[in-house]
Amino acid sequence: MAKHPKRIGVLTAGGDSPGLNAAIRGLGKAVIGHHGMEMIGFRDGIRGLAEDRTVPLDRAALSGILTIGGTILGTSRDKVHRMEIDGEVVDARDRIAETYERHGLECLVLLGGGGTAKNAKRLADAGLNVLHLPKTIDNDVAMTDSTFGFATALEIATDAIDRLHSTAHSHHRIILAEIMGHRAGWLALGSGIAGGADVVLLPEIPYTLESVAGTIEARSAAGSRFSVIAVAEGARNTAQAAEVEAAVALKDSAKSPEAQRAARNHLAHVLDTHREHTFGLARELEAATGLESRVSILGYIQRGGTPCAADRLLATRIGTAAADLIADGEYGVMVADRGTTTVPVPLAEVAGKLKTVPLDHSWLRTARMVGTGLGD
Repeated sequence: MAKHPKRIGVLTAGGDSPGLNAAIRGLGKAVIGHHGMEMIGFRDGIRGLAEDRTVPLDRAALSGILTIGGTILGTSRDKVHRMEIDGEVVDARDRIAETYERHGLECLVLLGGGGTAKNAKRLADAGLNVLHLPKTIDNDVAMTDSTFGFATALEIATDAIDRLHSTAHSHHRIILAEIMGHRAGWLALGSGIAGGADVVLLPEIPYTLESVAGTIEARSAAGSRFSVIAVAEGARNTAQAAEVEAAVALKDSAKSPEAQRAARNHLAHVLDTHREHTFGLARELEAATGLESRVSILGYIQRGGTPCAADRLLATRIGTAAADLIADGEYGVMVADRGTTTVPVPLAEVAGKLKTVPLDHSWLRTARMVGTGLGD
């Protein structure tokens, strides 16, 4: 009797990102065409996995998706250990394991960011063979040089900053471009440098109004009565940063479930009060400098549309590398980008960790050397 080919499952989780379909295609073409396996997809991320909603991924399904943005599988932000099903919050790992066994999976491949890495580790700890493929436009997944989605978002944000220069210059205004990045400033920093922003504000470097206004006033004194500021959505002034740090410390020190819940709610409240900080900064700068200030929030446009060539290449490399790991029986790892190659990194070294911009990073030195203000 002929042996049935191995079958793998794949899903996309978290926010959508350019390159997800390219990674699905790279993985699928390699496991089907090169390694002789089968592949099925789960719709809408972890939720579709728990609810056993599948779609066949054969050669025909993979054809033509390389250049398509978003994800053909759909996505969600559910957590495997705390998911609302039928109005009740449950630990879905048992039913996920049942789905895994029902389909005779050799491995489950999860494409996603930091939250997906934690979900992948929880499933690995539950005994499932899993792999994690890192994507996010924020580029904040630990232990990998780059995540697919970042390069495309960088191009989009840079193009936006380029265009905003025209209005800022023509109307002698300060224009603040709010760029995605709640906890890490890679996207704001990279696009700020590439787009020639005059000030770049990051989550990693708390800023002062005096410093930002000083940079703008120095430009005005030199004859440049306009400025473009790239602001990461997670950037905060020194007082706000201290407030968040205190709230995080309170959460980390809470012992009882009640105290932990109260501390999480307090942190959420603090973060919510900072939600429109870019508009507040614009008002403060207008008062401090006498220049009109406007805000442009790039929002979801940064992660939409056709992936750039760099992301297509990275996603395809990561996908095919995952296929080789499955063929070799190596599981419980993230497929990391390292220079011109890929390496498997244990999920324990990735889950729950964040890759922020180091304060001695060469990009920061580059920004300072060309005269970009960083608000400190």
